[in-house]
Amino acid sequence: MPSSTSSDQGEVQEPCILRFSDLDLKDTSLTNPSISLKAELDGITKKKYSFAKKKAFALFVKTKQVLAFECKEKLWKCCQQLFTDPVGIHKHVSTQHADEIYHQTAAILRQMAVTLSTSKSLRSTDRMNPLKESLTHSHEGSAWLPDISCFSPDLLISGHDCEEGEVLLYYCYQDLEDPHWVCAWQTALCQHLRLTGKVRIATEGINGTVGGSKLATRLYMEVMISCPLFKDYLCKDDFKTSKGGAHCFPELRVGVFEEIVPLGISPSKISYKKSGIHLSPGEFHKEVEKLLSQASQEQSDTILLDCRNFYESKIGRFQGCLAPDIRKFSYFPSYVDKNVELFREKRVLMYCTGGIRCERGSAYLKAKGVCKEVFQLKGGIHKYLEEFPDGFYKGKLFVFDERYALSYNNDVVSACSYCGAQWDQYKLCSTPQCRQLILTCPACEGQGCTACCVTCQNKGVKQASAPTQDSFKEECECTARRPRIPREPLPHSQLPINLEPRPTVGEDGPVLV
Repeated sequence: MPSSTSSDQGEVQEPCILRFSDLDLKDTSLTNPSISLKAELDGITKKKYSFAKKKAFALFVKTKQVLAFECKEKLWKCCQQLFTDPVGIHKHVSTQHADEIYHQTAAILRQMAVTLSTSKSLRSTDRMNPLKESLTHSHEGSAWLPDISCFSPDLLISGHDCEEGEVLLYYCYQDLEDPHWVCAWQTALCQHLRLTGKVRIATEGINGTVGGSKLATRLYMEVMISCPLFKDYLCKDDFKTSKGGAHCFPELRVGVFEEIVPLGISPSKISYKKSGIHLSPGEFHKEVEKLLSQASQEQSDTILLDCRNFYESKIGRFQGCLAPDIRKFSYFPSYVDKNVELFREKRVLMYCTGGIRCERGSAYLKAKGVCKEVFQLKGGIHKYLEEFPDGFYKGKLFVFDERYALSYNNDVVSACSYCGAQWDQYKLCSTPQCRQLILTCPACEGQGCTACCVTCQNKGVKQASAPTQDSFKEECECTARRPRIPREPLPHSQLPINLEPRPTVGEDGPVLV
């Protein structure tokens, strides 16, 4: 877990706004530091001033960092200049942005004073009810919002250029007594930071995908790992970042649900607390490598299981995986029930986008009591691709926003639905009432092939002459011809040993089948 850093350690790359409770700021009236004022401060307070200035400098530099998946080295962009080493960007900020650092230092000192005061009051009430005292004193959701007065409003707004912003994906399983208060607070926090996206809250925890400027997402992350509700459960490694911004989502949606990921079963029956064994990306990579190196994977005692839906696995998946042909994660329990013999006496390696679906999916599979062991990829495909962009995962990573997919390698594993040419860029079906996704290459799209199936294509023609959308009933051939819950063929090694005809009872007596 991350912790506060003393000023003596000289950390310059880690932005920190809220967590200064371990600093003993004696002069809480200090709000506007200056060179002359610093000279008058006592030794202890000078250290706090130096610490705040370092943090202000580090935060400013961090907001200028450019995310580049194609290269592992860090890059910074400021004043239309690109810097490839820390010395260059640090020198530039020191000489060209002294005023911004000055004002940001003052803001951090103010926040330190406020946090110290809050920390003292919390310590006096911790033994009674720490969460209620620290959080529910403001049921309007205005508590625990970061100070953004020192930042230009432009820094909190990301345009359509992905270099200006990013998307955060995270989840945290933690029992919450008052999810409705958390909902109000999350709404206020996201609006405060100009974030869009989706946040699901339940008594079992929180699941969020939010987009905004890099400054906004970093402040959001800092608030989350500082909040008393989550600080013992969340750390920076739990957040997955990707290029994007607020434009990746049409709006902000925050709500309270029974589950933070829709498995369709009450958390009281299948709990995240009984999930599978977590494997780091490195450990998972070794397991997949071992599986793929076997001469006959069909005879193996290991199954590599994709917990996502067919939209996701169609454009990207691990080599040698079993990818269920299901439309929703809520179908997963029925899929397991229908194919339970497939998992008998098997070691199961599960994976999903960010790890959250595996938490309860693995718990459900374990509850069936048929597997040898159940493992899951910690951090999901997101974290795996950060370490192994050219590993065993091939194709794109599907995401549930207007980007549809992220690319970490050049592999294309899917094809155009019409001509069969290699293609992996989704678009929505051209019929407005339909929410199906379609893979249609530019050539086929140019020929008018823009719907997911013939039924929807005809709907589009009808709508042009009679635009009454409510009169159309949603029936897609592309989903109607697919079994809701597919049955997988058993490997030869798992077929019944006795294949002799066996008697059964029909309407006219025993027959052979």
